Amino acid sequence: MMTHQDFDLQVPAGRLHARRFGAESGRLVLGIPGLSANLVSLSAVAEAVPMVALDLRGRGLSETTPPGTYGWDAHAADVLAAADQLGGRRFGIVGWSMGAFVAMAAAAQAPGRIERLALIDALGEVDGTVVSLIQISVNRLDAVYPSLEAYLELARSTGLIAPWDPMWDEYFAYELRPVAGGVSSRTSKAAVSEDFAHGDTHDPAVYWPALQMPVLVLRARRPMLEGVGGHVIEPAVLERFQAAVPHAEVQEIDANHYSIGTHPDTAAAVRRFFES
Repeated sequence: MMTHQDFDLQVPAGRLHARRFGAESGRLVLGIPGLSANLVSLSAVAEAVPMVALDLRGRGLSETTPPGTYGWDAHAADVLAAADQLGGRRFGIVGWSMGAFVAMAAAAQAPGRIERLALIDALGEVDGTVVSLIQISVNRLDAVYPSLEAYLELARSTGLIAPWDPMWDEYFAYELRPVAGGVSSRTSKAAVSEDFAHGDTHDPAVYWPALQMPVLVLRARRPMLEGVGGHVIEPAVLERFQAAVPHAEVQEIDANHYSIGTHPDTAAAVRRFFES
């Protein structure tokens, strides 16, 4: 596994926890996880492209701030402030799931600063099946589980993460903390729920016109849950996006929304994109 260094960044909205994967180099790439995800989720992609991955506020080891302080634009401001702290006047971004919405919001706020933008399985509005399945991930937060092992068994049993990759063992070990009666998530359900609700009233397509930089879109070919369905990037949404951002490169990955992050084709595509 690639070496990493953990540290904190103080931005105007609060404290962000960050992890630098690989050695510090002249090129800064920031990694932005999804709705309820933490920075460990980007470790497989970081094997291909050294980056600084962030826990968004309310997730992982970052600060949980008061209600009303979340939303894609607020997180995007944090990303830009983190780049300032890291000396990145211009930088690249890899965003997965809601992290892709935050990445596009950052590009809209400061389009001249974003050199390259890789969007992993999220572009625009999602259908009701996807929303219902994501709610399963939200519901796990704040609950108490007997042990890490019991939680891992439950996570495997949902069928959402298929195939299971060892990265997820590390991911959940990072997320969970000891509490009375067992373990519980460090991530704030209130913070995640606020961002989840934000998606009900905001369309990421408003950011598309700002995406003038090189853009890579990776779409999960498989449904979120076999036998149930659900694609975060529906074909109609992808078609509208390609009409709005015709220079974007699009590649389908033989994975679902969760396993796309550990699929070797994802790492290869992101490596090629940032090296081109």
